[in-house]
Amino acid sequence: MGHFKSIIGQSPALDSLIRNARMVAATDVTVLLKGETGTGKEVFANAIQKESRRADKVFITLNCAALPESLIESELFGHKKGSFTGATANTQGLFQAADGGTLFLDEINSLPVSIQAKLLRFLESGECLAVGDIKPYNVDVRIIAATNSDLNKQVETGEFRRDLYYRLDVVPLELPPLAQRTEDIEHLIKHFMAMMAATYLIDAPTFSKQALKVLKDYAWPGNIRELRNLCERLSILLSGRIIEPENLPREFMTHSSNTPKAPAFTLPESGIQLDSLEADLIYQALGRTKGNRSKSARLLGLSRDTLLYRMQKHGFTLN
Repeated sequence: MGHFKSIIGQSPALDSLIRNARMVAATDVTVLLKGETGTGKEVFANAIQKESRRADKVFITLNCAALPESLIESELFGHKKGSFTGATANTQGLFQAADGGTLFLDEINSLPVSIQAKLLRFLESGECLAVGDIKPYNVDVRIIAATNSDLNKQVETGEFRRDLYYRLDVVPLELPPLAQRTEDIEHLIKHFMAMMAATYLIDAPTFSKQALKVLKDYAWPGNIRELRNLCERLSILLSGRIIEPENLPREFMTHSSNTPKAPAFTLPESGIQLDSLEADLIYQALGRTKGNRSKSARLLGLSRDTLLYRMQKHGFTLN
């Protein structure tokens, strides 16, 4: 499984995610990748495709937010000559182009509601209908979708079809934000710094312990993409030097633990049993959400995979 080994990190949340993704890759099941912008959803989509039985077939990516509603239907399903102004010839869509292979629909949360019904039809029957045509065609395409927003909320507001959500959510894989993967930050930095040194033929800078601490305390709203951009910038501007906290952009200092703030929890003078406290908080979260692990994870500020790992550690039943 070489393509998954290329994914950088050793945190429990990432290990659990990769294990699940490997199992999914061996099947043809529809996959829904969930996670904030910059968490690596496209990297996982590529790894799943390359480890699948369709690895030697076409792999096409469409960012659903990149096209206007008037074009996305034709882009996906194709159109017949004369079906609209400018349609001067029969044109195949991405479903036909991906026949036998995989179609990755990124930012599927941006797919217009008017197109969602046609995607649902394909997922249920394998049928597609070109714009302006009356005869459907069948294709064999595996769908990997990704969302950077909470589709449950969009279902509640009517922005996303409930039936389509259930068809896509057969095997959800939730990518944790970088702030929940602080163990992986150093590994990612080494990877990106080596990449930049090879790309720009320069000596890679190194981070002092103090600078690394600042990075681990940072909130990382842009996740791995933000870290990569930082490494590229510092590689160019500070080639061969040791990076200290003062060399980091200002926002890293103002959003780190170096900024005085009130603690969320005050340690009692008598101390605590940390394992017992963690297990008790998990128990309370599960009770409050009636056992819903996704909601419990959000209450605890964890990814679902990290919660499952910690439940297993404390002996909770996972069935």
